[in-house]
Amino acid sequence: MDKSEAKKRVDKLRSEINHHRYLYHVLDRQELSDAAFDSLKNQLAKLEDEFPDLITPDSPTQRVGGKALAKFKKVDHRLRMLSLNDAFTVEELAQWEERLRRLEPRLKLEYFAELKVDGFAISLEYENALLVRASTRGDGATGEDVTENVKTVESVPLSLVGDIERISRVSRDIREILRQFPRVAKAVKNLPQRLEMRGEIYMTRAAFDAANREQKKKGLLPYANPRNIAAGSVRQLDPKVAASRKLDFLAYDLVTDLGLETHEEEHLAAKALGFKTVDLTRTCGDLGGVVDFWRAVAKKRDKLPYLIDGIVVQINRTADFEKLGVVGKAPRGAMAFKFEAEEGTTVLRDIIVQVGRTGVLTPVAVMDPVLIGGVTVSRATLHNQDEIERLGVKIGDTVIVKRAGDVIPAVTGVIEKLRPRGARAFHMPSKCPICGSKVIKKEGEVAYRCSNSRCAAVQRERIYHFVSRGAFDIQGLGPKIVDVLLDQGLIRDAADLFSLKKEDIAILERFGERSADNLIRAIAERKKVTLPRFIFALGIQHVGEETAIDLAKHFGDLPALARASMDELTAVRDVGAVVASSIQDWFQDSRHRALLAKLKEVGVRPQAEVRGAAPQALGGKTFVLTGSLRTMTRDEAKRKIRDRGGAVSGSVSSRTDYVVVGEDPGSKLTEAERLRVKTVSERDFLKLLG
Repeated sequence: MDKSEAKKRVDKLRSEINHHRYLYHVLDRQELSDAAFDSLKNQLAKLEDEFPDLITPDSPTQRVGGKALAKFKKVDHRLRMLSLNDAFTVEELAQWEERLRRLEPRLKLEYFAELKVDGFAISLEYENALLVRASTRGDGATGEDVTENVKTVESVPLSLVGDIERISRVSRDIREILRQFPRVAKAVKNLPQRLEMRGEIYMTRAAFDAANREQKKKGLLPYANPRNIAAGSVRQLDPKVAASRKLDFLAYDLVTDLGLETHEEEHLAAKALGFKTVDLTRTCGDLGGVVDFWRAVAKKRDKLPYLIDGIVVQINRTADFEKLGVVGKAPRGAMAFKFEAEEGTTVLRDIIVQVGRTGVLTPVAVMDPVLIGGVTVSRATLHNQDEIERLGVKIGDTVIVKRAGDVIPAVTGVIEKLRPRGARAFHMPSKCPICGSKVIKKEGEVAYRCSNSRCAAVQRERIYHFVSRGAFDIQGLGPKIVDVLLDQGLIRDAADLFSLKKEDIAILERFGERSADNLIRAIAERKKVTLPRFIFALGIQHVGEETAIDLAKHFGDLPALARASMDELTAVRDVGAVVASSIQDWFQDSRHRALLAKLKEVGVRPQAEVRGAAPQALGGKTFVLTGSLRTMTRDEAKRKIRDRGGAVSGSVSSRTDYVVVGEDPGSKLTEAERLRVKTVSERDFLKLLG
């Protein structure tokens, strides 16, 4: 066979292979056996081996053609990849609709509902109908280029459908779509140069079970759940690993404007272009239809080939959806309507105690592993001794464990009829399980605490807090690195961080010269922090970020705060006797004074906040924020209030001057109404800011 004949044969083989890929993955039809389909791909591979210059990027043979990478490149998304707000009850869904009606009273609310598959979000970019880039969500603005891994997913088209007429001849569904939806027919026949599709990489139940059977054969631990393995596979540096995991893809968001007017049309266009989409969808004229769909799906969820955790509901008309805009990181016009918190039962084998940064002891249930909502749970919080007594939990009990979304699993009940004869009651230890010091409980509190402020667990948690985002915010220094530094004896307290040298850590596991350089530089850059951050980082009991800001503003510098009397402290807004006493106790402790001296010695200097020249129009006024704002983030609103002389509180009291009410307000609004505190809308708030 000469090259000319080979090219004709290669083109025909590719066309036929792509056609059958479409039938199998998009239309759920199979006209060739797996063996015959593999034979076609084998013929194509042999011809491309013989004539390498005939290989094209979208050839079916190139799905696992990439080499292992050293690292992933960053990708800036043209349009931010958003997340969704959640609703767990019909009432919460109704409240969402009510917010939309208040925001845009003239909108005719028609909804499109589809399954919410539990997977990993991916953006696919096509140029001249060829896949050129696949990227992860990342932080929404910037993701990672995982093109070579995503190419291994058979249901991801390497090129968009070129012969829509051929597909329509063999598929009645596609014929009906093109006939009933003329805008869709026009869109898929007149594609722009660039097109972006977003969707979910996931693993089917069958593929997950097969992967765990392989793990068992190798004597390895089973994977926890399909979502984790899908996400991990996409971020493997070697595409061959991703290929071995048998991942799948579902498209749900056509980002490029093709002149379509509804989300339903975008779904149909995606299907016509060769993308696998969710078949179980419904266009609903009102929320009643959405709820009916949600309940029907809940009954079918265990029979579906993949895991779902609810449905996605969004305004169907694209223009209305875009008009509603975005709040925070989520579109206003869409909601994840989750299934009710999932429960499971298991045997509670033990109750252990964890020690936090303030010395509080928290009981944790250790249980036989149980699968709840696709996640294997073996530990759950019991909150405190009072909760254990309220539930009547004993070691050995069969307990009910509840998990909702990403919330930490909790024990919510006991099946007493299954209680074994030897079940044991739990009591909080009299001595700290870490350092052996006496455990104390103050009158009027439910918390039990370690009395030793030098307890190793307390010290560890305090350093975690010191370097956290709201405090010193040292980039690259998370709990795992802190653990290594503590375990190697390189630090004993937070001040020791600022004495570290590159040579101290470059030899440690997970560190090289470059990463050591970066960490030392990041630590050095934080020797100067604002006074509020410094105060918050100290970990004073009852002093959160807001109180730290109020204290910094009132006293101006650390020495003034350290010597403040009870009267001076309680003169600060929202600082009562309990908080004032806690602050005084902290500064009177000789070990804390030694830490401050040590921080000063290594060059750590809290800086006074630099305030803008904005007029002090809000001087003496206290604000409380509730709900989401359209025009700014919560942090921006707080900063604007403070720059104008006002104060921000986390709770409503009789001393509150204004409660700013955004979308989806919480209990603070109810409290404001009870106390008759003045409430203002976002528009009025902007007027107050000037």
